Amino acid sequence: QVQLVESGGGLVQPGGSLRLSCVASGNIFNINAMGWYRQAPGKQREFVATSTNGGHTNYADAVKGRFTISRDNAKNTVYLQMNNLQPDDTAVYYCNAVGVNYTLDYYDSWGQGTQVIVSS
Repeated sequence: QVQLVESGGGLVQPGGSLRLSCVASGNIFNINAMGWYRQAPGKQREFVATSTNGGHTNYADAVKGRFTISRDNAKNTVYLQMNNLQPDDTAVYYCNAVGVNYTLDYYDSWGQGTQVIVSS
């Protein structure tokens, strides 16, 4: 089993910044990709950003130019630097990791989420 633990959420004013972190642990042989999703109240969960082992990154249009995803593969950690936050960014942010465990089974794991509130 693979566990993901997010941290770094909180309350920030519009225009402010936050940095989210997510650490993966457990039965991990490799991690193919790590990413971030978010779910605002009353809305479906949506894609935010992802980073693959090959160094490829992808972003939702709504966050391009404001959010940056990065990884520390040695620490099985993914970060999301969020700048110029706006009220529409208010959501619970979830970390996701996909890969293969030591029994060579595929996993697709999610964290418990961290709340981000952007408000004046």
